[in-house]
Amino acid sequence: MAMLLAITAALFVAVLLVLIRLFAGPTLYDRVLAVNTFGTLTVLLLSALGFVTERPDFLDIAMLYALINFVSTIAILKFFRYRALGRATASGEDV
Repeated sequence: MAMLLAITAALFVAVLLVLIRLFAGPTLYDRVLAVNTFGTLTVLLLSALGFVTERPDFLDIAMLYALINFVSTIAILKFFRYRALGRATASGEDV
């Protein structure tokens, strides 16, 4: 139990460091990376919490959150590259 508390504390420290990078990131891509890392750490925290409380429901929630985190990161990067979320053609125009 003490080991899990130490892991959870380390994850919270990592979340705080990621939040600092999110607000102080010099470029947009640093901020996107920080949001993605924040989502990954949230998935780890949910998984650890589910293990500690012996509730497997949290693992389902963590997997759903990981999927949302992945899709949102891809959507954000696509938006910043093409300036639209539509389907991009070979000429760079949206359809």
